[in-house]
Amino acid sequence: MKLYHKYFLYQNKLLQPYIRSFLAATAVITYVASIAFLCALIYQYGFELTPETADKLNTLYKAVWIVFLADMSLHWLLEYADTRKKYRKLAWVLSILLYLTLVPVIFHRPEDNGSILMFWEILHSKLYHVVVLSVLSLLQLSNGLVRLLGKRTNPSLILAVSFFIIILVGTGLLMLPRCTISGISWVDSLFISTSAVCVTGLTSVDLTTTFTTEGFVVILLLIQIGGLGVMTLTSFFALFFMGNTSLYNQLVVRDMVNSKSLGSLLSTLLYTLGFTLVIETMGMITIWLSIHGTMDMNLEEELAFAVFHSISAFCNAGFSTLPGNLGNPLMMNNHNLFYVLISILVILGGIGFPILVNLKEIIFYRLKRMTQFLLRKNKVSAKSVQLYNLNTRIVVTMTFLLLAAGTLILLAFEWNHAFVGMSIAEKCTHAFFNAACPRTAGFSSVDFSLFGIQSILIYILLMWIGGGAQSTAGGIKVNAFAVVILNLAAVIRGSQRVEVHGRELAHDSIRRSNATVVMSLIILFVSIFLLSWLEPTLPLLSLTFEAVSALSTVGSSLNLTPLLQESSKLVIVVLMFVGRVGLITMMLGIVKQKKNTKYKYPSDNIIIN
Repeated sequence: MKLYHKYFLYQNKLLQPYIRSFLAATAVITYVASIAFLCALIYQYGFELTPETADKLNTLYKAVWIVFLADMSLHWLLEYADTRKKYRKLAWVLSILLYLTLVPVIFHRPEDNGSILMFWEILHSKLYHVVVLSVLSLLQLSNGLVRLLGKRTNPSLILAVSFFIIILVGTGLLMLPRCTISGISWVDSLFISTSAVCVTGLTSVDLTTTFTTEGFVVILLLIQIGGLGVMTLTSFFALFFMGNTSLYNQLVVRDMVNSKSLGSLLSTLLYTLGFTLVIETMGMITIWLSIHGTMDMNLEEELAFAVFHSISAFCNAGFSTLPGNLGNPLMMNNHNLFYVLISILVILGGIGFPILVNLKEIIFYRLKRMTQFLLRKNKVSAKSVQLYNLNTRIVVTMTFLLLAAGTLILLAFEWNHAFVGMSIAEKCTHAFFNAACPRTAGFSSVDFSLFGIQSILIYILLMWIGGGAQSTAGGIKVNAFAVVILNLAAVIRGSQRVEVHGRELAHDSIRRSNATVVMSLIILFVSIFLLSWLEPTLPLLSLTFEAVSALSTVGSSLNLTPLLQESSKLVIVVLMFVGRVGLITMMLGIVKQKKNTKYKYPSDNIIIN
């Protein structure tokens, strides 16, 4: 028996390299099948199909189905122990759902009516097959993308490339015949796709007269993917369903999603998706309640309107299905609650997911303490607990100050100009709304060309600052702006350290904040220079407004975007892409990183002032 055991171990060790190579080859085939399946779905969605084409697509679906069955079966047969270890429970569920598609193949249709027949028909339906294969295809591609991180590929480069790929896919989808009413040029399609994925909101065409319902669905999906982030979604799929990524992969993903530890990596991803789902659902319900029966829409149209604007607001995209954005006459009367709800969604989306998590922890802690006090009917022992972390304090404080200052300034300068003819409540509401939207939302309730020069300058400043880090917002971020201001105050006071709320800011945070501000100003100067050269007849202020809006992924415009030439639109596309991926991230992905050295050069001072 011992001799046989040794022979078995030797044989297993001998065959293992060949088994792994074989499974790696099947994995490549599965990736190709996943891409082919998703492309076939897109083709079926976007074009009118002839019977011959429909038959070919059905043949392709069957081939992909066979590939997935073969790949999964081979893993169970050849690497059962490893597969059992690395698969999560949900991956097991997906495996069972896939194998259940064999039931209609093995067993004939039951003759008796009842639950067995219903179960057989569900498993035999095309919808069931398409849903299972779609989830498995997305899972395979997500797992493959995360595994790329294990190849020591530059994470910043992967992030930028993933956004670029989604933009190209969105460009192709928006050019499908079913997505447009009378077609669209590739430049405009690229522009709208980039604006949606980068959650900007700038539009080079009139959305309502260009896109069909299917086109708006594509735009909405691009907004959701762009708002959450490609790596957030793919990492969630790979870790939540499979859980078989390497330690290095998890470390890189942890840095990308700003998780505190590997143990909290999956919970961070779950919090991100959970907060998004809950807030957008609550936003959809409250928006629907605020507009119900007031806009000459049926129930289906009202729900679609509420869903679209809830997602667009929380993701800070600024797209609207109404002509003239939210300045449409249907919205301008007796809809103050709607504008307040949109503003709240914009603020929540732009404040940052780490802040939302910290605020959730604070609320839960307060509720727990209150419950303990009520149940015990005596005083709960006072404990010194640090509830607010430094990042939360800075972001919440700066957000409040920017909103308050922006609201008051717009009220002061536009009381008898852009807001003329409105009631006092409407003026306050629209001032607050237009102070919140520069936090990279891009919605508009009044024509920006009616704003005075002072209001436009304030708007440009607010757009340039943007929202919070690790959020759906753009700009240099309020975190970086606050750090730069605190560093400036420390220099003026002659302090050697930057201190705030009993903490000393890390030197790396100061360096990155200063670098972000400088790079932002350089990119803006270059882009404005190019736009002024390409569009010599257009006002410089309008071009500056457009460039800042694009780089900060805001989406506001002085009615300039449709007037731009194709070359100028491509400049704006690049600005939107750089603004969404991030200035530091772009540089880290492009510039070769210098290794840390163990020596130091002698320090010296440069004469400043």
